[in-house]
Amino acid sequence: MQIAMNTVVTMTYELKNANGEVLEASQEPVAYLHGGYDNIFPKVEEAMHGKNVGDTVEVSLEPVDAFGDYDEELVQIEPANAFPAKELKVGMQFEGEDETGEVILYTVTEIADGKVVVDGNHPWAGERLLFKATITAVRPANQEEVSHQHVHGAGGHHH
Repeated sequence: MQIAMNTVVTMTYELKNANGEVLEASQEPVAYLHGGYDNIFPKVEEAMHGKNVGDTVEVSLEPVDAFGDYDEELVQIEPANAFPAKELKVGMQFEGEDETGEVILYTVTEIADGKVVVDGNHPWAGERLLFKATITAVRPANQEEVSHQHVHGAGGHHH
């Protein structure tokens, strides 16, 4: 069966940066609902369309195709006393809102002299990436998956 609108695609994948370092790789196959549901990068989904089990897809992703450009305005310096002292450490993440009310995940990147640097950019923002996937299964999506716009069951979402 070919990958088409409203098919569930199961794959293994690897995501590398421009230096060829593996940033993320699937340990087990993962599944997504194909068809423009924003479950995978659009450029990757486009490359997957029409492929079959056993096919390998490689897609070069510019920042705009993946995690966006790095935005200096998402880096802020806050007083350390604005955070719970015992738990504060580099790498800690928390949610905040921008001026439009959009939720942003911030990561603590530095702590020094009573100040904390937080960064709301995705860790791979501004990076050129290489996405490589091998298709391991393709099946028609069931009606519930289509109406919920994501995969249910093994490799997908569980309610």
